[in-house]
Amino acid sequence: MNRNTYEKLYTDNNYIKYLRENSYWYKNLNRNPESIEKMIEEMKERYGLRFKDKIDKAKTSLDLINAFMTVTKDN
Repeated sequence: MNRNTYEKLYTDNNYIKYLRENSYWYKNLNRNPESIEKMIEEMKERYGLRFKDKIDKAKTSLDLINAFMTVTKDN
């Protein structure tokens, strides 16, 4: 694995965790270091770290708060 790829992986613990869980990426990154962006996108999708996922979590939280306030308001 080239030095730049190695350094980029160790900038975030999620990258290392994902790499350890999906060891086939070791071989892919050794053969093609440019595929690190694909690995990162796959990791973000798996762990729910994309912007879309964050918006969905916020919406779910707001819906829960709204439901709780509605129930307490009726009582």
